[in-house]
Formats: sequence, C-alpha cells, structure tokens
Amino acid sequence: MNPLYDRFFAPHRDNKSVFLKLADGTALTYAEFRDRVGQIANTLLAWGLHPGDRVAVQIEKSPDALALYGACAQTGTVFLPLNTGYTADELSYFVKDSGAKLFICDPANAEALDPVARRHRAKLETLGVDGAGSLSRAANSQSPIAPTAEVQGNDLAALLYTSGTTGRSKGAMLTHDNLVSNAETLAEYWRFTSDDVLLHALPIFHTHGLFVAINVTLAAGSSMIFMPKFDIDVLLAEMPGASVLMGVPTFYTRLLDDVRLNKDVSAEMRLFISGSAPLLAETHIAFQQRTGHRILERYGMTETNMNASNPYDGDRRAGTVGRPLPGIAIKIMDTDTDTELPQGEIGQIVVRGPNVFCGYWNMPEKTAEELWPDGFFITGDLGQFDEDGYLQIVGRQKDLIISGGYNIYPKEIELLLDENPNVVESAVVGVPHADFGEAVVAYVVPTADSPPDPALLQELCRRKLARFKHPQDILLITDLPRNTMGKVQKNVLRDRYIHAKQSSVEA
Repeated sequence: MNPLYDRFFAPHRDNKSVFLKLADGTALTYAEFRDRVGQIANTLLAWGLHPGDRVAVQIEKSPDALALYGACAQTGTVFLPLNTGYTADELSYFVKDSGAKLFICDPANAEALDPVARRHRAKLETLGVDGAGSLSRAANSQSPIAPTAEVQGNDLAALLYTSGTTGRSKGAMLTHDNLVSNAETLAEYWRFTSDDVLLHALPIFHTHGLFVAINVTLAAGSSMIFMPKFDIDVLLAEMPGASVLMGVPTFYTRLLDDVRLNKDVSAEMRLFISGSAPLLAETHIAFQQRTGHRILERYGMTETNMNASNPYDGDRRAGTVGRPLPGIAIKIMDTDTDTELPQGEIGQIVVRGPNVFCGYWNMPEKTAEELWPDGFFITGDLGQFDEDGYLQIVGRQKDLIISGGYNIYPKEIELLLDENPNVVESAVVGVPHADFGEAVVAYVVPTADSPPDPALLQELCRRKLARFKHPQDILLITDLPRNTMGKVQKNVLRDRYIHAKQSSVEA
C-alpha cells in the first residue's frame, strides 16, 4: 500500500498518452514519465534513503523535478520543495529544522550551498533543467522498475514550510491521504477528464502549482503544456490548444494588459481558475467582459490544500471563494468565545476535512494551538458567509502578507531591518497591489542623530531575502502608532500608506 504513488503514478505505467508538452516542442508520455520516476526512485534507494527521510529540493521547474516528486512518493520519502528565490541563509534553517538527509539544488548553486549541506549533515546532490546534475546522471543508468515502499495513508508525503506567528517558519506535515483526497475532490468538482490540457505556468515548489495542478492532472490523466515560467507570449500562443488555466491574480491582470487577449484566443478554454491571493472584483469583471469567461476563484492554504471553491456550474461570484468543497466543513467562529457565528457575521475561519494537515513539524505546542482536538484547524483568516453560503475572505487574523501567492511573515523582515544600528524599530505591512494581491511596505523609525538611508536598507533586503519578500517602499516615520496596550497598529500604517498613494494620484 502506497496511497500517493498507487493513485497518481502506478496507473500510468502503460499509458501512451501525452503527459507533458514541453517548451522545445517535444512531448513526454505518461509511460515515459513513470519510467523516469522509477529511475529516480532507484537512485534515491542507491543513495541510502529510507521511508520517512526528508528530501529537501531547491531546483528549477523541469520534467525531472516532477519525476523526483513521484520518486519520493514511490520510496516513501518526504518531499520538501523550497522556493527557488530563497537565499543560503534562509535555506540553512529549512535543511536544519527538517533534518533533511538529502538536499538537491541546481548545479549552479552547488558551491554556495555545499557549506549549508555539510553544516547540517545532509547529502548534497544536483539537478538541472537540461538533464545536467548528479541526480540525472545517476538516474540514467538505473532501471525504470523500482520497488514501491509500503506506507499508510497517515504517513507523511510532504513537508511544506509556512510562516509562523513568531517569525519562525513552520513545517506543515501533509500526509498521503491529505494529498490524494484533495486532488480527487478537485478533479471531480472542476470536471477534469483525460481530454483536458492544462496550461501550467506556475512554480512547482508550493501547493498551487504542485499539489493542485499536478495532482489533479495525474488523477484525471490529463495533459499539461509545461511552461518553465509565466510568459505572456507563450501563454497566449498556447491558449487555443488548451482547455484550463490555473493562475494567480497576476496572470489575469497581465493578460488583461495585453490587447491580444480576446474571445477568439480563449474560445477553446473551458475553465480559468485563480487562487493563492485575492482576486480583485474589477479584474474578475474585466476578464469576463473581454473573454466571456468568468474566472473561478477558490480558497486554500499550505496546511489544507483547497477548502472552498466557486462552482463549476452556477454563479461564480466576484469577491467570494465559493462554498466549502465536498467533505470539507468550514465554520465562522467568534475569536474571543470560540463559538460559531451566524450567517453574515465576520469571524475566524476554521476548517475540517481529510485535506487538513496533521500538524507542524517538531512544534507540538503550536500544533495544539491551531489544530483543535475535534479536527478543526484555525486558518488565521477572517471571513463571513453570505445568504447563499458563499464564503468571503475579509482579512487575516494572523499578521501575514500574501504577495503573488507567496506567504511573507513581516517579523522576518522587521528583524533584519532592526539589525541596522540607525534603526530604532520597524513595522512591515501588506498593502493592496493589483498584480500580486499585496505588496510589502516597511515603516522605519530612525535614530535621532543618524537616520538610515532607505536605499541601503533595500540593498540589505536584496542580499538577505528572497525577491518576493523585498519591500516595495521603505519609509521613515517619527514613531509607530500604538494602542493603549502598546501594540503597533499596523492597520493604521496600512491605511496611511493607501491614503497617501490615493492622494498623490488625485494630485
């Protein structure tokens, strides 16, 4: 028994239909892909990995990167994908905290990351997009037939790090059953079949691009146009031969900015899906006017995969994320009394279902705080149900920024800025951004005698943090607004920034 491998990979052993359509014009069949999964699985076994061992990967998007995910499923090892924008300092924490036995990186980064692997006793190997790297070379000589590890549905399949309330990233533990159940639900709910062709322009190091897009495709036996990255020219050129696009709001705003997007180019499409960040209602409306398609917005997170979705058939409402998916319960709770609130009232969103993770890696106290004994998980989001049961996300109780689908915890940026001797303190907030959902803005209180240069602070962020965490603006401020309890009022800072921007535009 191996739920993830048995459901998504093993059935395709003799499937001759196309799985991946690649940028160079070539294609990879399901059978060829499954054989590559077997070769890489045998490589992992030859390197001494056992079920339960963590495999940390920071690699570019490629067919072999997908095959590595499948190989981890087959060998029962725990897949740990890491954002390709993370710096060595950031990666060091993930490798150490996870206790990864194997760390796979791009060949170009091997020299810089070797000290990280050595420091935390992880075996360092490489995998490139063009078949380069030690993993590809080793796999080439392996048999495509590999043994399949015996694992249970509640065994770990993946470890994904997400932001923590203290600034320390938390490893969300996702089981085989979590991933299988959610993909099967989504494939049915969104009407996926083997006739579908998915435009895949997402990264594959987080839930949306990997566990939603890839697993749903595998579950249905669909095909993918596998783009290395989002490219508006390629996307529009390939759209007439596709049927589904999964994207973040940025995809849709960029498409709307291009005059080539019209009803003709999107005529063969049956579904546009958006997630990972809030989609502005005006984007939703403008896209329908231009193409005739209503974007389907859904709601999920690292710890749960997908929780709710606008319907495939029926009203897809702008500004909402639809209703709870089949088998998933969502409640709106009073944050003070932990009692369920009636329809229309705003409260804390809690979720329960087979999709909900089993806890945070090595954080039993944090797990107990956020994952209740009855199975409900505190999402940290605030929302309300309308009269028809559609869920609207109105904010987040947790101090979290989501920009372009990536989670950013302000504390990490604040700690970095506060290290500067000319900074007394700082506060980082998320502000609305048409493309990315939110952008990062930092307010800095300078020392009286020697204020810091915002440009130098930006340079510090560029050196130490992944690009998606870089502040859009760093502003000097005399003091931070606080309430009577001394807590920084970030809502005041956020509103101040938005008002200043609006005033400058009006001027």
